[in-house]
Amino acid sequence: MSYRAHVDEAVDRLLAEHSGDEVLTDLVTLGLNHEQQHQELLLTDIKHVFSCNPLSPAANRHLLKPTSTTPPELSFVNGVSGIHQVGALGDSFCFDNETPRHDALIHEHRIADRLITNSEYREFIRDGGYKDSNLWLSDGWATINERGWNRPLYWNEDHSSEFTLGGQQDIDDGAPVCHLSFYEADAFARWAGARLPTEFEWEVAAHEQPVDGNLMDCNYLQPIAASDHNNQFFGDVWEWTSSAYAPYPGFVPLAGSLGEYNGKFMCNQMTVRGGSCVTAADHLRASYRSFFYPDARWQFLGIRLAKDGHN
Repeated sequence: MSYRAHVDEAVDRLLAEHSGDEVLTDLVTLGLNHEQQHQELLLTDIKHVFSCNPLSPAANRHLLKPTSTTPPELSFVNGVSGIHQVGALGDSFCFDNETPRHDALIHEHRIADRLITNSEYREFIRDGGYKDSNLWLSDGWATINERGWNRPLYWNEDHSSEFTLGGQQDIDDGAPVCHLSFYEADAFARWAGARLPTEFEWEVAAHEQPVDGNLMDCNYLQPIAASDHNNQFFGDVWEWTSSAYAPYPGFVPLAGSLGEYNGKFMCNQMTVRGGSCVTAADHLRASYRSFFYPDARWQFLGIRLAKDGHN
């Protein structure tokens, strides 16, 4: 903490001495947003490390717990189709991977009005989802067999409790399922007769939604059940999309070492959208793109479904 105070004081002094320096301002703004990412990662990493401890320690045993609710029945709404602009809009901060704004063709589709719950995912398990090779991508089938996966990360063997930042707790059946790999999300979607949305289907749908979901600022630090008035586009869990993490048409990385920030990771990863219960509310926007390898599970990663065609 003393070192942090030393750094803060030095940066404050630097900013005061170079007031109006736009290059410095841009660098510090990028640094602050990057730090927010690491504040989120600290929580997910603490959760993972503590889960490996046989004593199951809690980061905070006094986390807020919302009133238990039953989420609305899952339904699909017609998504917007046609050619639409996607990517960062306006002059406010964005990461370089959100640019340039460009046209994207979106085919007729339907998108789910909420996330998939623990109860719904448990039905997938009970129906033999982890044993049916027909449901899995080849790499996914190899991965779950090599690693012995048969349930979400942090669930206990009888699927009744899970490890959280508040220690071991009973699973909330109505809360969004999380800590799933892309392979598991894709297999569930196929089992459910659906698919994962593309990142542009997601972005256009989320564009009209306020960033006011279950985010870090709520201090639950765990996904919670949806209400009738919450489509869960922001918060709770990062949502896997079917889109590979790739550059937009005309993408140019930032100059110098900053160009390594996003561009060098645009290979072999999948795009996720929406933030999670440990993401700061002022860190998100509809165009925000994050990315993980398809076998990643330690992050708060979950499922929203989509289907082709309109009703």
